Parts: sequence; structure tokens; C-alpha cells
Amino acid sequence: MFQVQHLRKDYAARTVLSNVTFVINDGEHVGLIGPNGTGKSTLLRLLTGQEPPDAGTISFAPASQTIGYLPQASATADGSNVRALIDAALAPLRAAEAALEQAAAALATARDTTSAMQAYAEATAQFEARGGYQAEQHIAEILGGLGLDSIDVERPLASLSGGQKTRLGLATLLLRTPDVLLLDEPTNHLDVAALQWLEDFVRGYPKAALIVSHDREFLDRTVSRTLYLDPTTTMVKSYTGGYSAFADARAHERDLHAETWQKQQEYITKVEGDIARLRGQALSVELSTTPRQPQVRRIAKKVAKKAKSRERKLERYLESDERVEKPRQSWGLKLDFGEPPAAGRALLRVAGVSFSYPIIAGGETSAPLLDDVSFEVGYGERLALVGANGAGKTTLLKLIAGALQPDRGTIRLGSGVRLGVMAQEQETLDQTKTVLETAQRARPISDTEARGFLHFFLFSGDSVFRPVGLCSLGERSRLQLALLVLQGCNLLLLDEPLNHLDIEAREHFEQALEAFDGTVIAVAHDRAFLRSYPERVIAVGGGGVRNYVGGYEQYLAALPV
Repeated sequence: MFQVQHLRKDYAARTVLSNVTFVINDGEHVGLIGPNGTGKSTLLRLLTGQEPPDAGTISFAPASQTIGYLPQASATADGSNVRALIDAALAPLRAAEAALEQAAAALATARDTTSAMQAYAEATAQFEARGGYQAEQHIAEILGGLGLDSIDVERPLASLSGGQKTRLGLATLLLRTPDVLLLDEPTNHLDVAALQWLEDFVRGYPKAALIVSHDREFLDRTVSRTLYLDPTTTMVKSYTGGYSAFADARAHERDLHAETWQKQQEYITKVEGDIARLRGQALSVELSTTPRQPQVRRIAKKVAKKAKSRERKLERYLESDERVEKPRQSWGLKLDFGEPPAAGRALLRVAGVSFSYPIIAGGETSAPLLDDVSFEVGYGERLALVGANGAGKTTLLKLIAGALQPDRGTIRLGSGVRLGVMAQEQETLDQTKTVLETAQRARPISDTEARGFLHFFLFSGDSVFRPVGLCSLGERSRLQLALLVLQGCNLLLLDEPLNHLDIEAREHFEQALEAFDGTVIAVAHDRAFLRSYPERVIAVGGGGVRNYVGGYEQYLAALPV
């Protein structure tokens, strides 16, 4: 187990975390949620010791517990390859195995068998703690479950797709079997098969786990408790159950807060009315009588005194902790794609398209990733591209966008098409430009107009002057959405658009798409989104595509059991 007490973290003049206190017990799986920028990733870095807290304590029991941390953006773009990363993950197991073999050899030749037996028993315990003789099966299960059993281990890390990097980072973390799992957005980039495998793995994981995620279904299926990082108080509050239970509890709290505040205001209005009425009565008596009527005036003074007493009582209440603060209006993402420009009914035609990536070492081409792919898209359609990581979904979007050219076949956009692209790895953003400059490059507008517009996407104050490269992944996702609105598109190509958006922003995004009359082609693995958004599904895999008319549930029903 581990315990966090009164944790505080400040960045310059801003307090990110304040008086954060919670306990996670052995074997407990807990979700950590909250809007982007509230300090969830910061809290994980504090737990790993990568950053020091400004106040408070973090304690693990026992202190020797191992921690496995998956950051939101893995640094895998160095010069090493897949084999080096897997070998590093297995190093503790291999060291324990070598120590056991050495202890066994020493026992076989020892004269003092007592000490040798003790050393052998200790080495055996260490080896079994690392997985022991079931380790090879454990390794195969993890690599196979995440679809990495056939990956080329000599492949450079820099050449991997976003999904492959995420899966490899997860695999190397899980291979270590840490006592505490700290996962920051583990579902980003995962295809549905890998996501379902990870759900099963986490549910069966016997040790503690703290999971930052915006995947609503994943949280519902993997955690028994939810910690909410409140942006207003910068504190953590605990709720029993997964995301759905949390959402219900929060909605009940908001309704109860609003109802209690309304009753309080009605009470205050009534008391203030009583005070005004009593004062009016006292003043009226005072003005309508003479000093020759002392008895009547004494009654008036008692009435005035009663009014003053009630006023003081009300003042004490308003200054006390019992007073209920007015419910705050949340400052949420305001997203509206607007009316799309007119275009012809036939918006996109893909005919006989094939594409292969060159093999880096020899300059040759590999087997076709996409082979003789054909389909058409009409105006106003909503398509989801689904399939395994590496099947070619992102490549197909890049071919449609013109970022790649097909080896064979044609891709034709209809008349009047205005294309908007949201890239999975945000590579379309210039890291050196500020947020403000990026918005003004999309549409020539004044500084005042741009800052007002960016406020709708939660960029306030001096944050608009921050270079894109220094923005968080969530801020970059919101900026990409802002650019789509500024560009006035009628065909949106969205590659994992929900990655790095918090749950509230995801729900706003889904509502904006629902209201958008243009055409949308989206690559997504968020099951809640897939169930609510597409009218048609195109499954990419094996070099080709399959078309499924209807929503995601119809696609699932058509799959072989």
C-alpha cells in the first residue's frame, strides 16, 4: 500500500496540488480523473520521485515496493531498438535467474551447506518474486496480448507508430511486474483488441494500480474507486466505483448543492424581508406618536431591537462556514464547427489505391500496407476507420489529405471540398510558433479576436503567448480543434481526436460533431465515442478495407465469433 498526506505542489505562483491526501491499499485499483491541467500527471511524477513535493509526505509500505510508471508521452525516439527496451525490462529477472544458478552451483560444491542453503533459499525467493519459472509464459502472454509477439526486435524505436510505442511501453512496464502500477493514459493509441486485453490484464493484476484515464468504459471495467482532482480546490476527493458511478455521484452533488443554495437564498430573502418589515413598523410608530405616548414608543423600540437582533444573526450566518457558496459555472470547452461550406454530394472517391513504406535499411519497399483499396464517401456522412494498430488507418488518412502519395490508384476530392486534419501525433503543429500565432495563421484575425476565440478553447491570459512545443498534450489537442473551427472545413479527417482530451472536453467534442452537418472520417478506439458517432464503419486490415453500413454495434455483430 501507499499513503499520500497533505501533499502540495507549486509552480511559480500557481498552486497545482493542495492538501492532497489519500491511501491506496494492496491490490486496489483506483482511477484518477480531472480536467486537463489539474495536476494528474504531476501527481504521478511526485509518486515516482521524479519531482519533489513542496509540502506533505508520500510513504510506501513496505518501503522496498517497486513502482512501474507509464508516462503519457514515452520518450522512445532515441537511437535504441525494440530489443534493447525489452532486454532492459527483463534485466531484473535475468539477474535473479543468474543469481539463482550461481547459488545452486555454490550449494553443489559447498562444505558449509547451512549458509549455502540459506543463500540458495534467498536467491530462489528473489527469482520467484520476479515471476520465477512462469516468467517465460508471462512474457509470451504480455507480448502476445499487446500484439508485439511478431514485431521486429531490431526495429528502431523512432520508426514505431504511436500505437506501437504505447504498446511497447506498456509491455516493458508490465514485464517488470511492479508492486505499484502508475499508468498515465494507457489506452491512448491502443486498438480495440489491445484495449480489451489490457482491461482483462489490469482486472486480474494482483497488486496496486493508480490509473489516469479519460476512457470512460476502461475506468468502469478496471477500477473500484475514483479519485477526482478538483480544479477549484486543487484537492482530491474519493468516490466509490468507476467513472459512471463517479458521474452519477457528482451530478447528485451538483443538484443537491444548487437546491441547498436556492433554499438558503430563499431563507435570506425571507429574513431580510422580516427585518425590513420590523424596522418599518418601528419607524412608523416612531413617526406617528409623540413623547406623550411612551408605552407605545417602548413597544416600537422592542420591535426595532428585534430587527437588529435578526440582522446580527443573519450577518453571523453569512460569515460562518455554514453558509453555502453559490454554485460555480464551470469554464468548459466551447466547441462549434459552424455551418460547413457547400460542396457536391460526391465528396471523396478512393479508387484502386495501393501504398507501401520503403524499408529504411535497403531502400526497398515492403509488402503493400494498403492494396487495391476502393471506397466512396458522400457529403454529410460520418465514418469510423477501425482496425489493429499498424493496419494502415493513419496512412489512409494521410493519403486522403495528400501528405502521402499512393503507389497506384487515385484519390479524388469533390468540388468545393475544404479539408481539415487533426493528426494523431500532432505533427501538423509548428512547435516554435505561439498558440496565438498558430491561430492567426489559420485565419487572419486581430490579436483581440484571436484571444477571445482561443478563450473558448481554455487558453486564457498569457497562455496564448506560449510556444506550442511547451504546451501540454491536452492543450495541443484543444488547439488542433480550434484550428479546425477557424479553417471552416466541410471534410474533417480526425486521427484519434479524443487522445489527451479530458472527459468533459470529449463530451463537448461529441456534441459538436453531432451538430456538424459536414463529413467526418475519424480513426478512433474510444468505445463510448464509437457507439455514439459513426453511421458507417470501414475496417482496415490485411491490406484492404471492409465496409459496414450502420453503427459500431452493427460492425461488432458482423464480426466472426
